[in-house]
Amino acid sequence: GHPPFGHAGEDELQVQMKGFGGFDHTVQTFRMVTKLERRYPRFDALNLTWETLEGIIKHNGPVVDKLEKPSWRAIADFDAQYGLRLDTWASAEAQVAALADDIAYNNHDVDDGVQAGLFGLDELLAIPLIGPHVAAARAAYPDCEPGILRLEAVRRMIGAMVGDVLAETRRRAEDGKLSSPEDVRMLGHALVAFSRDMAEDLSALRLFLMERMYRYWKVNRTRSQARRILAEMFQLFLAEPDVLPTEWYARVEGRDEAGRARVVCDYIAGMTDRYAIEEHRKLFHLDVLN
Repeated sequence: GHPPFGHAGEDELQVQMKGFGGFDHTVQTFRMVTKLERRYPRFDALNLTWETLEGIIKHNGPVVDKLEKPSWRAIADFDAQYGLRLDTWASAEAQVAALADDIAYNNHDVDDGVQAGLFGLDELLAIPLIGPHVAAARAAYPDCEPGILRLEAVRRMIGAMVGDVLAETRRRAEDGKLSSPEDVRMLGHALVAFSRDMAEDLSALRLFLMERMYRYWKVNRTRSQARRILAEMFQLFLAEPDVLPTEWYARVEGRDEAGRARVVCDYIAGMTDRYAIEEHRKLFHLDVLN
């Protein structure tokens, strides 16, 4: 459901779709698996279970308050037919998936930041969550090369975060006296979660990454390029839909401007980074004739 170029791509599609019903990456994921993917002769999309669909749309908690947003129209329509109980929490499995994504995301960013030279292991020593693991890894392996030490520290941080989630989830399950999936949905708050101390440490790490990585000028330049690529393609496809691939042009015919914009958005949102760059090159570089 994430468009190409991650958050930069998501931000740009939100801008481009502002007057055409909006864009939300969670809703886009849902539309992909319930409508856009075409693999079967008897029905559109994927034949997913109710539990999987509810997990996609409300893995971070109840979403009934979002149904009035134009970008959530697809969810409102689907819910009216199938009833996803959008005022309750999702299953424990869906909550685990959401937390696993958080763990992977933050650990990968620490790893990538060190590899890219944006900050070093010494600078991480003062940062809660990762600092103690860098120190412990160095103490355990004093002669280890920096690259392996970095991987060991990140591996230990992953272990600490997983252990914290297990302990906090077990505590919440016992406090809530849970005994069934229905109890999880009706708990009134998340079952699968970080402890308060871990959440605070994670906030401090995210603040460090925001200052030293996400706002770094070279990263800003890359983000600017990504947004420009999507904006230029979006505007071209909207103005000249006959340059869309045949199967996508067929979806545009007979639609009003908002309908055409949604088709263009669907096409762009389904691209990989590499494909988006190559598609933009073919469309805007005059030395590429095909």
